[in-house]
Amino acid sequence: DWQPDEQGLQQVLQLLKDSQSPNTATQRIVQDKLKQLNQFPDFNNYLIFVLTRLKSEDEPTRSLSGLILKNNVKAHYQSFPQPVAEFIKQECLNNIGDASSLIRATIGILITTIASKGELQMWPELLPQLCNLLNSEDYNTCEGAFGALQKICEDSSELLDSDALNRPLNVMIPKFLQFFKHCSPKIRSHAIACVNQFIMDRAQALMENIDTFIEHLFALAVDEDPEVRKNVCRALVMLLEVRIDRLIPHMHSIIQYMLQRTQDSDENVALEACEFWLTLAEQPICKEVLTSHLVQLIPILVNGMKYSEIDIILLKGDVEEDEAIPDSEQDIKPRFHKSRTVTLQHEEERPQDPDDTEDEDDDDTLSDWNLRKCSAAALDVLANVFREELLPHLLPLLKELLFHPEWVIKESGILVLGAIAEGCMQGMVPYLPELIPHLIQCLSDKKALVRSIACWTLSRYAHWVVSQPPDMYLKPLMTELLKRILDSNKRVQEAACSAFATLEEEACTELVPYLSFILDTLVFAFGKYQHKNLLILYDAIGTLADSVGHHLNQPEYIQKLMPPLIQKWNELKDEDKDLFPLLECLSSVATALQSGFLPYCEPVYQRCVTLVQKTLAQAMMYNQHPEQYEAPDKDFMIVALDLLSGLAEGLGCHVEQLVARSNIMTLLFQCMQDTMPEVRQSSFALLGDLTKACFVHVKPCIAEFMPILGTNLNPEFISVCNNATWAIGEICMQMGAEMQPYVQMVLNNLVEIINRPNTPKTLLENTAITIGRLGFVCPQEVAPMLQQFIRPWCTSLRNIRDNEEKDSAFRGICVMIGVNPGGVVQDFIFFCDAVASWVSPKDDLRDMFYKILHGFKDQVGEENWQQFSEQFPPLLKDRLAAFYGV
Repeated sequence: DWQPDEQGLQQVLQLLKDSQSPNTATQRIVQDKLKQLNQFPDFNNYLIFVLTRLKSEDEPTRSLSGLILKNNVKAHYQSFPQPVAEFIKQECLNNIGDASSLIRATIGILITTIASKGELQMWPELLPQLCNLLNSEDYNTCEGAFGALQKICEDSSELLDSDALNRPLNVMIPKFLQFFKHCSPKIRSHAIACVNQFIMDRAQALMENIDTFIEHLFALAVDEDPEVRKNVCRALVMLLEVRIDRLIPHMHSIIQYMLQRTQDSDENVALEACEFWLTLAEQPICKEVLTSHLVQLIPILVNGMKYSEIDIILLKGDVEEDEAIPDSEQDIKPRFHKSRTVTLQHEEERPQDPDDTEDEDDDDTLSDWNLRKCSAAALDVLANVFREELLPHLLPLLKELLFHPEWVIKESGILVLGAIAEGCMQGMVPYLPELIPHLIQCLSDKKALVRSIACWTLSRYAHWVVSQPPDMYLKPLMTELLKRILDSNKRVQEAACSAFATLEEEACTELVPYLSFILDTLVFAFGKYQHKNLLILYDAIGTLADSVGHHLNQPEYIQKLMPPLIQKWNELKDEDKDLFPLLECLSSVATALQSGFLPYCEPVYQRCVTLVQKTLAQAMMYNQHPEQYEAPDKDFMIVALDLLSGLAEGLGCHVEQLVARSNIMTLLFQCMQDTMPEVRQSSFALLGDLTKACFVHVKPCIAEFMPILGTNLNPEFISVCNNATWAIGEICMQMGAEMQPYVQMVLNNLVEIINRPNTPKTLLENTAITIGRLGFVCPQEVAPMLQQFIRPWCTSLRNIRDNEEKDSAFRGICVMIGVNPGGVVQDFIFFCDAVASWVSPKDDLRDMFYKILHGFKDQVGEENWQQFSEQFPPLLKDRLAAFYGV
């Protein structure tokens, strides 16, 4: 049995005392001393000795000794001498029942850390001994062992259910279930928490005992201990996802139970229970089992949506004016740039990208999940399940809430109205003429939290507002929102900016008459905003530019907008991450202003090229000497490439002189080969835009670029593949017949992609366009494969609207059919359908269609054509007859 040397022990104790000192200099000395002592293998023996044997020391010192040991185990357990490792393990198991709960917990953490170093296999007696200790008459021993087991179950749930350890769960799960009835609430809670770790992975041992588990859970439903109730709720929520079949027979009583628990006096229990409704809403049986309970559930969820007193304190709900207080840096969430993806326009006006929907969160400074947010989210998803059927339960409540004299209650009513906006929109329409003016009035409430929630809720109804005559709601809403953008409260500014961005997306060119007024406000906000909201303001300006497009290109608007943007641009250093939102914003502005951006383009262009160059250089240094240099943040390069795309798209041929005077093509060659997919994605977008704007500079590089494009036609990286495909199509249109040597590098991959099941729509469309363009310029090379792609080609292009890209692609198909008419015969009906999708093709394209349709009809003869066209849907038949006389 190892014994410490008295002098060594005193030295270690002194070190532990010093390390609790707040003085930084002392801390530094402690760190150096720790490094020295770690050279001695039996230093770890001293640490475990202090933790487990030195009962005369105070608990914090003993616990600290254990935590330092834990860090050593984490860092170099593999190099502990065998006797040291054995001594530590033995001491842990012998003292897991220490009288102090802090020491028990520390030993539990230590055991788990050793186990997670791949030692569960090397410590075969651990699990049997811990399970054995559960039977101890001594409460501390039982509780300590359970604490350790719970941590092991959390850390190693998969390993415990594997053959590597001989499936210890077969013993452990029945054992845990016995303790659901233990007299100590802490032990009951540990037991459920342990079993809960295995629900989501459907561990075999648990599935075999599932009925006993559920029965035991029901028995604990009304336990007096909140921690036990919380774990019961958590178990039921997970079972709902994994074994709903076992819950269905008891669903009525489970729902009754969860209705009670969602109102539990302990907020943690209520929050766990509230998750149940979110999960149930995703199950197909939701409507069937929940309809009869809505009358109880809706008031409970609505009640949960009120701010709690603690929320209001945390949100400084009584602070009205804080615009002059600088933001603390940790409040500012990191921003991620979403790289450019090239998409085509569809029939509906604005393609809504599901990834674009802003977080539905209205108060994200409290970004920890709480009952209010969970209740609101549950109401939102239930509104999407039940639609109008929810309203009879909600409207009477809403009337009371929305006009309530107490601000907290009124605020929750406005949140309710916002939460149901998506699901209940149809049913709400009759009430909106009365509600929207009321909400617009709430925008000037004296409570900041009411003003900010009103911004959010109004943005959820923006679509309806825009569909009415502008003077009725759009104008008053816009006027009030712009005032809120200049509110004296930062949270209101933020909510108003986000709401305004949503309104811009919905209203698009409806905003043109008010542009002068809008820009005055946004520019004024520049001088007023603190750091965090400035970043949201860039967003609102970028969205405005996207929404009104070239209407922004007026001298008076440019005069208002550009000076403050350029001023910020000059203030920011190259390494400042605030450049991301500013560059994104400028990219939208450049695309919208087109030639109006010319006076500003030179410094902006130069800086983007510099950012790309710097990042590439830093990446190279890091790759060669990772120990000396830091890895660069490649977002700088990605955002810069995207802004260059915006410039190329906006300035068109005017970008030519800028490209001529820079080394962008060389840089692009490197970016296209970067290991990071987002860098390649943005590179290919820029390549396509430069191809359209100034092909003279792209052409000399084609021989080097094409093989890279070919290897990136890999649908494993959807967006990279999509942009590479698009760029190839643009290059075809410029190269013409000179494209011939490169066809084989790309054609097979394109045909493979268009035939893949589950390929996203955007990629299918871009692939079809590019195949068509390739066939247009090199029909002899592409037409022989016609039969392999004609059907998916036709189906993927029938829904996009008439435009240049569609035009060139269909010309290609017509030319290829001329070369290889047999390739289209089997799928001719699909070709007819695709032709009929054109609203107004150019005259010469219409002639091409006419010739092919009539040629086919003449080929098969009148009678066969009659039979063939019988298969057409009536609409298709009428269109072809009307437009092409067949």
